[in-house]
Amino acid sequence: MQSLVTFARRISVFPTLMACGALFILMVMTFCDVVLRSVFNAPIEAATELTRILMVILVFSVLPMISAGKGQIAVDLTDGLFTRLRLSRARDAVVYLTSGIMLFWPIQRVWILAERARDYGDVTEYLSIPVFYVGWFIAASTAITAVAMITTGLLYIFAPHTLSEHTQ
Repeated sequence: MQSLVTFARRISVFPTLMACGALFILMVMTFCDVVLRSVFNAPIEAATELTRILMVILVFSVLPMISAGKGQIAVDLTDGLFTRLRLSRARDAVVYLTSGIMLFWPIQRVWILAERARDYGDVTEYLSIPVFYVGWFIAASTAITAVAMITTGLLYIFAPHTLSEHTQ
């Protein structure tokens, strides 16, 4: 079990690199757009659609790691109570399992919308990038997030010692 967790931590570097690459491209594109707009009065026409696509890549590529690694925003109003009653692990397991299972509805909806865009032949305005690729990426990233959250919830129940290095 520990080797599976170690493997998952090692491959999580690739989506992080993808997000870093998207952020870098976004920064360079924004800088160039500002310079071209201000100095030459010639903005990058496709900057808006590229910004949208790069933001999707940036957010959804790291979503599985953030969600499975306790990186999400949490309100800790009841943490003291759960700690005193020694129910923190059970609470975390229930939250991860419930959240992972609930993600299957957005996955289904985004997939249906992506397929609808593919059937209609929707493309972006300037670069003619098929819109369904973005939808597929969102659905796939959300599916990976759901699997990661369910797996983390199951690990909290059956093998909590595997999570001690990363989350506790």
